[in-house]
Amino acid sequence: MKIDSIQNGVVIDHITAGCGMRLYDLLGLDDLDCSVALIKNVASKKMGRKDIIKIDAAIPVNLDIIGYVDPGATVNIIRGGELTEKRAIDMPECLTNVIKCKNPRCITSCEQELSHVFKLTDRENKVYRCIYCETKAN
Repeated sequence: MKIDSIQNGVVIDHITAGCGMRLYDLLGLDDLDCSVALIKNVASKKMGRKDIIKIDAAIPVNLDIIGYVDPGATVNIIRGGELTEKRAIDMPECLTNVIKCKNPRCITSCEQELSHVFKLTDRENKVYRCIYCETKAN
């Protein structure tokens, strides 16, 4: 399989195998008007298997979403066909409007304009909880 290199854009690399599609959905990449490649189960010396997303446009990506789904991923910025920046991703302390609270009694269920905000409560187990009702995100 051959995936062409990109001249200007973003490569999200070292995604845990199987997490690429979730990232694709949460980042809203299907709405872009450019080439996007999602490569699943690529052989990796470091990880065994991994997913990769290549975006052929210099767009901003939400690092909080990437950190929530897979904090071990890396984001590479490509300009003029060269790697100009490489960012390691960590878990964000706070997520705003990335995921929605599942609790039907949460205030966010009836107050539509209220932001869905989750705080990181357990870094080791990757647990986020709604700031309004303490419901655990999944």
